[in-house]
Amino acid sequence: MDSFYLICFCVGLVLSLVSVIGGFAHLHIGRIHMGHIGHGHAAHGAGHHGDGLSSVNGFTVTAFLCWFGGAGYLLHRLSIFVAPLVLLLAIISGIAGAALLWAVLFKLLLPRERVLTPEDTEMAGVLAQVSNSIRDGNGIGEIIFSQTGARRASAARSADGLAIERGAEVVVIRYERGVAYVRRWDDDLTNGLP
Repeated sequence: MDSFYLICFCVGLVLSLVSVIGGFAHLHIGRIHMGHIGHGHAAHGAGHHGDGLSSVNGFTVTAFLCWFGGAGYLLHRLSIFVAPLVLLLAIISGIAGAALLWAVLFKLLLPRERVLTPEDTEMAGVLAQVSNSIRDGNGIGEIIFSQTGARRASAARSADGLAIERGAEVVVIRYERGVAYVRRWDDDLTNGLP
């Protein structure tokens, strides 16, 4: 039984490490695509929940194997329990480990994840504040704006070639090659939007 528990532990540990490394590296192994966990990719059937996440998946199976094998090996080698009780405790430990991983990944982390769409990062129409003055002509300055819940900065030029002082509110007219072309916001309000 020691060998069985040790093999389960090693297989679970290796597969867990492969899935973690594959998640960071976005590995493509044959038809298996590792690294993109998302809603709607879960198999339909037993363990399927309304939110599209199955409690039985590759991550929880490898966690079960790792915890089951580790607990079974330690209990069998270092305790006075009989084999059927060791097996039962190892199964309970494996289920607890898989449930813990499932709760952390799918109930705590993934609900906060979302896929960005091109509209989320569209620059045209973004309101910003000039943080580094934009000189007249082709001068480049800097703007600060809020997008997708984060504060961001970008190089900026005046769309009409006029100088814009630091602290002025501007609107992005277009965005090309990493440079935002901006116009004063108060000019757009008095003259009508372009």
